[in-house]
Amino acid sequence: MIGVGAMIGAGIFVLTGIAAGVSGPASIVAFALNGVVTLLTAFAYAELAAAIPEAGGGYAFVRRAFPGVVGFTAGWMLWFAYTVACSLYALGFAGYFWEFFLKYMPTAAEGMFGLVTEHGAGLIVTFVVAAMFIRLNARGSEVTGMTENVLTVAKLLILGVFIAYGLKAVGVSPTESAGAFNPFFPQGMGGVIVAMGLTFIAFEGYDLIATVAEEIKEPEKNIPRATFISLGITIVFYLLILFVSLAAVRPPGGEPSWVFLGNYGETAIVQAAEGFMPAFGVAVIVFGGLLSTMSALNATIMASSRVAFSMGRDRWLPGPVATIHPERRTPHIAILLTGVILLVMALTLPITAVGSAASLIFLLTFAMVNLAVIVLRRKAPDLKRRYKVPLYPFVPILGIVLNVFLAVYQFTFQPLAWYVTIGWIVLGLILYYAHFEKQAAAVKPQVLDRPLPARIQADNAVVVPLHNPDHVGVLLDYARPLAEAKNKELVAYSVVEVPRQLPIHEGLRFVPHREGLLDRAREHAAVRGLVDLGTDLVVAHQASDGILSGAKRYGAELLFMGWKGYTDTRDRIFGEVADQVIRQSPCDLALLKVGNPELPKRCLFPTAGGANAQLAAEMLNTLAPALGMEVTACYVVKPNATEGERNEAYGWIDQTVKQLDSTIQIERKLIEARSIAAGIAKESREYDLVILGAAREPFLRQVMFGEIPEKVARYSSASVLVVKRYEGRVRSLLKRAFG
Repeated sequence: MIGVGAMIGAGIFVLTGIAAGVSGPASIVAFALNGVVTLLTAFAYAELAAAIPEAGGGYAFVRRAFPGVVGFTAGWMLWFAYTVACSLYALGFAGYFWEFFLKYMPTAAEGMFGLVTEHGAGLIVTFVVAAMFIRLNARGSEVTGMTENVLTVAKLLILGVFIAYGLKAVGVSPTESAGAFNPFFPQGMGGVIVAMGLTFIAFEGYDLIATVAEEIKEPEKNIPRATFISLGITIVFYLLILFVSLAAVRPPGGEPSWVFLGNYGETAIVQAAEGFMPAFGVAVIVFGGLLSTMSALNATIMASSRVAFSMGRDRWLPGPVATIHPERRTPHIAILLTGVILLVMALTLPITAVGSAASLIFLLTFAMVNLAVIVLRRKAPDLKRRYKVPLYPFVPILGIVLNVFLAVYQFTFQPLAWYVTIGWIVLGLILYYAHFEKQAAAVKPQVLDRPLPARIQADNAVVVPLHNPDHVGVLLDYARPLAEAKNKELVAYSVVEVPRQLPIHEGLRFVPHREGLLDRAREHAAVRGLVDLGTDLVVAHQASDGILSGAKRYGAELLFMGWKGYTDTRDRIFGEVADQVIRQSPCDLALLKVGNPELPKRCLFPTAGGANAQLAAEMLNTLAPALGMEVTACYVVKPNATEGERNEAYGWIDQTVKQLDSTIQIERKLIEARSIAAGIAKESREYDLVILGAAREPFLRQVMFGEIPEKVARYSSASVLVVKRYEGRVRSLLKRAFG
């Protein structure tokens, strides 16, 4: 839905007529060839996003392959490309807005045109709609996952109706429709190539799948699938729309349909619909154009500002660009800066130049991504690649050649796009060498390399990162029996965060500020008779880097840390600590949301099997006897569940109980609720602790509804312990079990 929603947006509404005007019926060939060129680059995106599931998409890949000026240039260009695309969508919205008024309120439209001219009226609407969405993004108002899905389905249905009526019209007079394609190449092959360069932006959008790679479950499998499925759906829709637009239109006076469509440019689909659809159909198409341009404008403003924000965090843009609004939690400076550039582009350049410049930037960026595939195959041969580009290296090389060829050929059609692009790149290089290179170099080291304290052995320890002074004792009381049961060393450490603008070694000046936390840990250990507690400090620019570095530094077998209880989507985008640790933990992980600071006596254990639930059972076998807990194993069923479903639920509970030690006092219970998370959260009011295995839910359910452990932790008054088995250990266990 992310890929289809981004690609089948304003581009097909705005560019159909423009493409027909420059290449005639062969615009179908132009779109088909663009699909082939896009597919070549999609192979590269699929491999890199599956191997490097990081936010930022193409910028992240090129930066990994070329960490210096080339990586900066990729981000600089991608930021600009998304911003230029915003301009196209804002201009497209204005075109459809006034088309609606001309159709249904002609007096009002003509009155406005008389006051400020037709061009001026379009610029006014462009400014208003762009400013509105800039403000909405800055305030944090964004389309939710559910709304985005509804919008995408609505757009597909609208276009489906358009295609159906068009095919019906073709069927009525097939001979006349066939005549619309003769001659097929009225502008020659040169017109096809020009149309390809001009309309390439219509295929931009599948790359957004890669930009959210950090939030996709099993990215090595799902990103390639999503990329190719979304491209397939998009190409089919595009070719059908072009076909019916050319074949079903009956222009007055015998004018060729491609000339007719070209004359109307960005509103050509509306004119086509008027010829073969009922009156309501034209209104639907106009509404679809407005809907598509609005949703695409909102999405690209967000994407563009996030690229700028990410570059700001990497210190490749001024520091304030990476600023988060303290109340709205949005990168408001990045959004406003993006908005200023968007408005300048939209109000000063013609729509053909805007579309051509956006296509040009994406062509160049996609060429760099193909090159990154080749470079990383050489620089990082050990990178785990679950998906690989077929026919390597011919496919990425062909992708580079075709993308660069289309980009160069655009100069013959729209030299202004090249002038603007070159000017933007030159400006970026000047700023990079004058300032950003030095600024970024100062923050490259992330963690200070310090020797281990003499008493700590880096060998399968149980490690506890400390941050909240009020939770020091609780975390150690949970972690201690787990370490003793494994006969492993228990290490408590705290991360000293160094401001990014300072060199990492400057963090030594901040060490005394964190010693108090370790003193509290040592005092608690002494009271509990825990004399072997190891303590240490890790110096890092980011807390998540320090936590992960500490786990590796002490050879951790288990990482046991506190958690605020939830991680919402915006926090994930902005690098929330727990989210980074969850994704990158090098060992088994336990996250404790502290509800009741007292040691638990009653524990609720919901489960439906899986490696993470098995890890939860293993921990309970240690924690329950050590803390004197009673355990209730439970399963959630619907209130109207059948007897068979209830028996199946008890079967799951029995499987869970078999994993628990026979000495533990265990109760079995079915929870009746329409929502699993709500049922567990409500039931947990009677308990001190809920222990859960981390869920492995589909990506869309995560985005729209939240994972079960997250929702339980957010709404439960009890302490919630979420555990996650290290995937490397899962593979080892499976290999041992099944050979």
